[in-house]
Amino acid sequence: MKVDLVVVGLGYVGLPLAREAVRAGLSVAGLDRDAGLVAALRAGRSHVDDVPAADVADMLARGFHPTDDAGIIAGASTVVICVPTPLSNDQGPDLTAVIGATRSVASHLRSGTLVVLESTTYPGTTDEVVKPLLEATGLVAGTDFHLAFSPERIDPGNEVYGVRNTPKVVGGLTPACAEAAAAFYGTFVDEVVRAKGTREAEMAKLLENTYRHVNIALVNEMAVFCHELGIDLWDAIDAASTKPFGFQAFRPGPGVGGHCIPIDPNYLSYKVRSLGYPFRFVELAQEINDRMPRYVADRAQQLLNREGRAVNGSRVLLLGVTYKADIADQRESPALPVARRLLALGAELSFHDPYVTAWSVDGASVPSVSLEAGLADADLTILLQHHRAYDTSLLADRARLLLDTRGAVPARPGVEAL
Repeated sequence: MKVDLVVVGLGYVGLPLAREAVRAGLSVAGLDRDAGLVAALRAGRSHVDDVPAADVADMLARGFHPTDDAGIIAGASTVVICVPTPLSNDQGPDLTAVIGATRSVASHLRSGTLVVLESTTYPGTTDEVVKPLLEATGLVAGTDFHLAFSPERIDPGNEVYGVRNTPKVVGGLTPACAEAAAAFYGTFVDEVVRAKGTREAEMAKLLENTYRHVNIALVNEMAVFCHELGIDLWDAIDAASTKPFGFQAFRPGPGVGGHCIPIDPNYLSYKVRSLGYPFRFVELAQEINDRMPRYVADRAQQLLNREGRAVNGSRVLLLGVTYKADIADQRESPALPVARRLLALGAELSFHDPYVTAWSVDGASVPSVSLEAGLADADLTILLQHHRAYDTSLLADRARLLLDTRGAVPARPGVEAL
């Protein structure tokens, strides 16, 4: 089967990429080792928030071919690898999926193919890991086939920016590889930005998320001491945001979730440690952001104590357990460590989330409740995620006691900001 593109990995990066390529008229196959996921896509069902079932149906009508058969690679002009890169136990990058996907590509690689890695990783991965595996076939990167890195820039739930209108950074192993990658992405992306090489493209992704990681840590630490000083940090941030230059607003919260910010800076720290010294900015930011869930639980304990109640035996309602507003994605959500700490203190937990029907903590199911019943019953309500479905005035009026970790709820007696 001849196709213009095979996307390896049909998750939150690969499926939107395949959709945009299909819409541009390319013949596209999607390869994933999860046979159940492939079967669901073939039936028109989606597992990705940003790709509704109607879009999957449209993709199938246009010829999209989901499969778990790696043989499809043999007929591809371009192969893009979009597999997960979680952290290993030593907090370095776990490249198991990248290595497995690359070996699958190598088994079916033919002369003239463009291979692009989009999985986030440390600088040097494309050249040091992917290239040798592909060249074990006897084909030479930059001569017999093209090799490039292009960092994914997916922002789940973003209704303004998607694959097409987000500039696409590409870095080729050689100038010819960069040219091939730029030409490919140019068929369905409005703007292609060429980096000097694969390492610069890999670093660009880590720089983007390390910048956010460090600045979120800054305002998270400020939230802790601003509470002690009696300062409304959210109001201060709003005031600072009126400056039309030299300032970008970041806001505190109960922790940092998602695949990118809690994970990606560690790849860079891992690479720096290989040089023999720490990346102190990243490691300090990680320490600050990691302690926020415990700080939320400590604040909850303080609020209940103020009301003459112990955490042990108190009914605590958690609102919003996803890592980001208005999506169902729970990856690295700070709700989990917050809940873990509250359970350890003896709280009786329940939760409400318009995007999550069932939720558990370390295998133990947490009861889901209706919003109004939960607010009426809870001794303390904690807003962890500000979904648009939440009427913050209603939360302020109905909750007996509320801890707002997002700076979203109107000031009322019994409402405390983080």
